[in-house]
Amino acid sequence: MPEVTIHIGGRGFEVSCQEGEESYLQAAAKMLDDEAQVLSDQIGRMPEARMLLMAGLMLADKTAAVEDKIRVVEARLAEREAEIASLRNAPAPEPERVEIAVIPPSVTDTLAELAARAEALADQVEEKAAG
Repeated sequence: MPEVTIHIGGRGFEVSCQEGEESYLQAAAKMLDDEAQVLSDQIGRMPEARMLLMAGLMLADKTAAVEDKIRVVEARLAEREAEIASLRNAPAPEPERVEIAVIPPSVTDTLAELAARAEALADQVEEKAAG
């Protein structure tokens, strides 16, 4: 087992870990050291056991808060997944019926007659105006 020296609160500690876990141990030690540094800055020098206890409690408090947030996010995710599943399993909506007005042929014939009369009247007006 590899031996790793970690530094917490300005003190060195020899710790054993599994092969390949050295970087994880260093990261965890850094988190604990950061909390110990906050305590040291606020309170000053204190006994090693008390400093480690307080730093550990501060990390535990942060961890509990993160776990609470994770539970909330997981609950929201479960709700969204259920909503998606219900939408996927819902029957397809009925096709919407669109009605298009049909103009009877008699109306188009009448409009064509009116257009022809209007053109004939326009021609007559032009002839009178020219003559």
